[in-house]
Amino acid sequence: MLSSLTMEVSDQELGMFINTLRQASDYDFSEYSDKSLRRRIAKILVDHKMSLPQLLQTIEQEKDFAEKIVREITVNTTELFRDPQVWHMLRYKVLPLYAHLPVINIWDIGCSTGQEVYSLLILLNELGLFEKTNVYATDINSEVLTAASKGVYRYRFNINYLDNFDKVIRENPYNTAIHYDVPYEKYFEIDKNRDLIRMKPFLTSKPVFRKHNLVQQGNIWLRKFDLIFCRNVIIYFNFNLQNKVFKTFHDSLQEAGCLVLGLHESILGPFSSHFEKKDMVYFIKNPLP
Repeated sequence: MLSSLTMEVSDQELGMFINTLRQASDYDFSEYSDKSLRRRIAKILVDHKMSLPQLLQTIEQEKDFAEKIVREITVNTTELFRDPQVWHMLRYKVLPLYAHLPVINIWDIGCSTGQEVYSLLILLNELGLFEKTNVYATDINSEVLTAASKGVYRYRFNINYLDNFDKVIRENPYNTAIHYDVPYEKYFEIDKNRDLIRMKPFLTSKPVFRKHNLVQQGNIWLRKFDLIFCRNVIIYFNFNLQNKVFKTFHDSLQEAGCLVLGLHESILGPFSSHFEKKDMVYFIKNPLP
């Protein structure tokens, strides 16, 4: 059986796919990274057991299928406290910088099924910043937003959530003698019989979730933010599109604002001089001319 690892998508096929999907769904992937898009198309062809002509024909004929393909392209894998070292830095070095503010505004872009949002809310609560923080969470994919708003996840596939929780919430990497006795039940219920991890209602009722296309819509909130999370999203964009969204981030952040990208993402090109990297995050540095 042919796998997505061995299937190759040519330049012509890539262009046909982008044009067909744009006409059928109004989503334009022409500025996405060719490499990432080829990989996702190959996986879609294998998963649906289709040739490219069959896939394109079905996209043209069935609008629901076209939307399904968009969702499959844009889905973003996430987990509770993914990359604990990032959350350590946020807990001890970044979030305390905003503790003096009367209100903290945070935008999580590409929030997927919500684990990152709930990680942030748990951390804010531990720091005593929960009540005065507004959290806005967006994604291009309506299905993952529905899952995010429910805050219910499979237990047996996500046991590492508990390990990550221990590392970030119970342990202090800067002083290993310190241990915080924070029970899981403070933030979520674990039902092993039903294979569920369910976030507490005070967490699920806090964020504002909304469907949003970052590339086409920019900042829809009519406000500036103290922190913007956009982790493991820009790796799917080409250089020009990355610069476009970096401008959106820059325009949407307060003067002392902070941008949190994925561990393997960085700001290159003209916007590198307008942000200053400290540890694993970027702070606003210079105003735009």
